[in-house]
Amino acid sequence: MPGLAHSVTFTATMPGRTWKLCLLLLLGLGLGSQEALPPPCESEIYCHGELLHQVQMAKLYQDDKQFVDMPLSIAPEQVLQTFTELSRDHNHSIPREQLQAFVQEHFQAKGQELQPWTPADWKDSPQFLQKISDAKLRVWAGQLHQLWKKLGKKMKPEVLSHPERFSLIYSEHPFIVPGGRFVEFYYWDSYWVMEGLLLSEMAETVKGMLQNFLDLVKTYGHVPNGGRVYYLQRSQPPLLTLMMDCYLTHTNDTTFLQENIETLALELDFWTKNRTVSVSLEGKNYLLNRYYVPYGGPRPESYSKDAELADTLPEGDREALWAELKAGAESGWDFSSRWLIGGPNPNSLSGIRTSKLVPVDLNAFLCQAEELMSKFYSRLGNDSQATKYRTLRAQRLAALNAVLWDEETGAWFDYDLENKKKNQEFYPSNLTPLWAGCFSDPGVADKALKYLEDSRILTYQYGIPTSLQKTGQQWDSPNAWAPLQDLVIRGLAKAPLPRAQEVAFQLAQNWIRTNFDVYSQKSAMYEKYDISNGGQPGGGGEYEVQEGFGWTNGVVLMLLDRYGDRLTSGAQLAFLEPHCLAATLLPSLLFSLLSR
Repeated sequence: MPGLAHSVTFTATMPGRTWKLCLLLLLGLGLGSQEALPPPCESEIYCHGELLHQVQMAKLYQDDKQFVDMPLSIAPEQVLQTFTELSRDHNHSIPREQLQAFVQEHFQAKGQELQPWTPADWKDSPQFLQKISDAKLRVWAGQLHQLWKKLGKKMKPEVLSHPERFSLIYSEHPFIVPGGRFVEFYYWDSYWVMEGLLLSEMAETVKGMLQNFLDLVKTYGHVPNGGRVYYLQRSQPPLLTLMMDCYLTHTNDTTFLQENIETLALELDFWTKNRTVSVSLEGKNYLLNRYYVPYGGPRPESYSKDAELADTLPEGDREALWAELKAGAESGWDFSSRWLIGGPNPNSLSGIRTSKLVPVDLNAFLCQAEELMSKFYSRLGNDSQATKYRTLRAQRLAALNAVLWDEETGAWFDYDLENKKKNQEFYPSNLTPLWAGCFSDPGVADKALKYLEDSRILTYQYGIPTSLQKTGQQWDSPNAWAPLQDLVIRGLAKAPLPRAQEVAFQLAQNWIRTNFDVYSQKSAMYEKYDISNGGQPGGGGEYEVQEGFGWTNGVVLMLLDRYGDRLTSGAQLAFLEPHCLAATLLPSLLFSLLSR
């Protein structure tokens, strides 16, 4: 593959395509060749083909996702036949009005396949609300608890009886969606949603959502990015094992673990077989993981944007671009300067190179999963499997230290496979190993705190920025995202240092105030926040900021549960400069000592 000087272990998950992809890899043709890569799914309506192309390029809808989420009114074969005849009659360029009429006749409105669902285990007053001292925050937490009912969805029976008419992948159990344009479940979003649900004492809802994911692994070998067929060939940050651990912590349901432990192992195998890369440093080879989706064509849910972006490149580079965009979507960070830096055009999405980087967060998530799997197998009395995962974790820890850790800076950094160096830009993901407990030096928390000070991150009053780059992409400055706040806050909170714990609390206070203030103004929660000017709903990227919002709610509830006796809804307190940090923390430390 062009520029790929590292061994890659890859097996396609699409039947009948494995030999072609293996041949491409062996011949070194790769993503930049004229050879078309396989589509993200077989559907000639929802994933590839002339119908999808004409409808999406006509821009009948403001958001490309709307069309590919619309169910069919009749069998796909009949829809395709009618379309083929219509297209032939118009020399493969159907006028917009007739195309609109065709869609209205053959498709149903988006969302028809789902129905509202109120979780049976929802209750009025979960216990954690009583831990919140500030009356306004307590009322707010109660309102967020109410949102689970608004975000609950259940699939209609026809999704099971006629799956070919839907882009939605059937799931037996009801679930919580993020909100807004996202009316299906998403993989990594669901982890923070589940954390919030467990605080709301909704373990049965969580078990159902977990079972849906486990069923997907049994069927496809991995958890797709989200619950649509066009997401099938890409995953998202692998947090399924952690979801199981959270559920077990709340329920002690060892039987459920016993029934599904092999499925958890199967999901980790997917990442080993399909997303492993070897990095050579100082004569040693280290196996780590990356995001990598060698499937062709524009993303169906962003088809026109991907097609227009590809038009700016030479024809032979288009398949490579589309594969890299899908890898960026698999990362969950779609999109960010993180995937642009180091390439020929770091200021444009056309220069995206996600698969050329070894990400800190992905490897920390897998390191944590390996540790949990070892713990799970020990709990079930399977010592040989427990040893296997303990060994895998030790190997990954050595690779994290050798390839991604930077002792001088005190943080971990994504590794650029092509340029053979670390990307030293600031991203909250740089501290994910602290959150995941994947480090061997007990002094890393102190170093991480100094890294945050040196990067001037502690001067931000309204939340931790996603990056310090302003690219217009949504996973960059000035946006802040709930899961990234959690990575840093809980990473620091786990440290034994009182100073690190106090900074974690102040970061939590900042984020709570931002969310609370925006909610007070807008009566809504958002997927991201603009922290450049007092905290507002975020922007940038490919679509308008969405209300809901599953993981934002979950993180707020987690912080209110952890710090509810101290958090306040009052005026925002700015951070002082790092050299004054000790003075800022001293009153809180004295108070905590005196109140013991």
